[in-house]
Amino acid sequence: MTDLELLAPARNADIGIAAIDCGADAVYIAGPAFGARQDAGNSMEDIRRLCEYAHKFGVRIFLTLNTILYDSEIPDAKRILHEAAEAGVDAVIAQDLAVFEILRSAQNDMEAHASTQCAIRTPEQARFYESLGASRIVLERQLSLDQIRAIREAVSCEIEFFVHGALCVCYSGQCYMSEAVAGRSANRGACVQACRSLYNLEDSSGKVLVKDKALLSLKDFNLIERLSDLAEAGVCSFKIEGRLKNISYVRNTVRAYSLALDELIARHPDKYRRASFGKVEGGFTPDLRKTFNRGYTELFLDGKRGKWSSMDAPKSAGELIGTVTHISAGVTVRLDNPATMLRNGDGFTFTPKGGGEIRGFRGDVCEGNRIICKEVPGLYVGARLRRNLSVAFEKEIEANLPVRRVLVSVTLRISSVTAAASASSGSLRFAPYPGKCSPEDTLPPAGTEAAASYRLKVKAESEDGKIVEFEMDAGDQEANNVERMEAMFKTQIEKISGIYSFTLSDLDSSGSGGKLPFMPTSAINGIRREIAQRLDQSSRTNRPFASLRVTDSVILRACPEPAEGPKAEESTPVPETIDYKSNISNSVASETLRRLGAKDIEEAFELTHRDGAELMRTKYCVRHELGLCPKDSSASGLRMTNGTSGNKMTGDGNRVTPGPLFLINNGKRYRLGFDCVRCEMTVSLA
Repeated sequence: MTDLELLAPARNADIGIAAIDCGADAVYIAGPAFGARQDAGNSMEDIRRLCEYAHKFGVRIFLTLNTILYDSEIPDAKRILHEAAEAGVDAVIAQDLAVFEILRSAQNDMEAHASTQCAIRTPEQARFYESLGASRIVLERQLSLDQIRAIREAVSCEIEFFVHGALCVCYSGQCYMSEAVAGRSANRGACVQACRSLYNLEDSSGKVLVKDKALLSLKDFNLIERLSDLAEAGVCSFKIEGRLKNISYVRNTVRAYSLALDELIARHPDKYRRASFGKVEGGFTPDLRKTFNRGYTELFLDGKRGKWSSMDAPKSAGELIGTVTHISAGVTVRLDNPATMLRNGDGFTFTPKGGGEIRGFRGDVCEGNRIICKEVPGLYVGARLRRNLSVAFEKEIEANLPVRRVLVSVTLRISSVTAAASASSGSLRFAPYPGKCSPEDTLPPAGTEAAASYRLKVKAESEDGKIVEFEMDAGDQEANNVERMEAMFKTQIEKISGIYSFTLSDLDSSGSGGKLPFMPTSAINGIRREIAQRLDQSSRTNRPFASLRVTDSVILRACPEPAEGPKAEESTPVPETIDYKSNISNSVASETLRRLGAKDIEEAFELTHRDGAELMRTKYCVRHELGLCPKDSSASGLRMTNGTSGNKMTGDGNRVTPGPLFLINNGKRYRLGFDCVRCEMTVSLA
């Protein structure tokens, strides 16, 4: 049996709780500092609140402490990690080797997860981080299924992979463009998103081939149709990107992927199960087309290149709704699609004539396929209009939320006892309230004297393995109508209390000769509430991951010594020379590498601003995207016309032959390098 985990992003605790309610099995969130999204910090009190709610469902909370650290920041990092353990955090997502060292020596149960910022792309890298104590590795996104399988075979720890959201064009953790351009390090959580900027593309002679395009911007990841393939390849955690996204985005994406995981498990109930507890029911119908996206791609998952770029829409373009057929003064816009249903306040986007950055506007009054709005510069008849904000859909998400409940099975055992035994028991008692009784025919006939008192043994077991047992006095009134009383027990027990949904699995009256006590609805409801209260007071239960392959090696969780374990010699060797791409920015990380055999360690780019450094390396290739790949026999070369894709190009229509290419932005010139042996592109300052 393999556990499958849906891992959701949370900008804050309230969004994390919303993700849990929509079906997340785990949530990742930043603490007060050192998260890779500088604008998404949270107090430790909010982290504690989220942990308390999450653990009711066996949902895990992961703290993102995944920036590189300077020596002066190590004490604060230690303090935050200690406070996180106190708050109930289950694991820390880390990039800096110093964090692994801190966790290794800490006396707590928090696990270490190697962040996607570690750029883990090979089995050797995966074994290295496992040997440092990582119980999970988060893989680089630009991998194929075959590469994921190879890594799965190399390690015994958990494998996490992104399945949805924004894509960095560069290998994660190895982008230095933001630091080089603006002095804001992506590895320090302050990326300026240079990959979403507009560039001109020039050849070596200075001829402009493409003008004003977001040539480094990728479409968003969407692998909702590939969860089965990823599970087969060894992925157990499916991660959604978006710690800066709003609550609507998180609810929509989490609900969509949770339903997809449920469908996968329903097809293979003997093979997979969810990693947390609780059944999510009802609520809105998710639609990934209606939430923020730049268009979708499966990237390199099948080991093949496709059209990955969102150069025309580096922002959210939205779903295509029609073509503008009429614009009048005022301004009234008509679309060619009569079936289009718009709402006041909907948001729209279009690409200007000749290309350039997409533009947007809001519809003040929307009637059918007619939009009344303020003047929109650049809007023209024939423009393809997209909707990137659906007011109706947003209202539906807000008003129709799903509910998550933990399933509880209840068994009731009825026995009859002497009055003396009942009086001396000292166990729980529920006094009957005649004013709240059920139908009169459940009462014994007037003047009838009860032969015995009744005892009720209650046993309840929740789906997460918690067991509650207690006994109580059930009174001395015998129910005259047994069938009606059985129905009352079933009706009142099988209701909702708190986060629990109850099922009466057995009502056994063999100990009372088939007789049942009369109990009013208030007393039966009191039994259900008592069960819920005792379950809340029980210790938390997490489902241990059954997907780990425990072989002759030990799954290292905050391991005592980084070089211990049967796989140590295989896992821990490092090159003697470490370059800036290892992002070593403090003495603790340096000492860790020296202990493992490194001798010459270059400091992080943020400390040296090394001349001639690669600012990016990526599987994405501008040549391939524009039909200039020399390895692609189908490539015909870029023709400089103002035709397809809206590319704004200049020239005489002659075919462009492949050669050195340059990106130009605000006077800065970046050289594109093409490593055709590895099929990778690099970006560096020219």
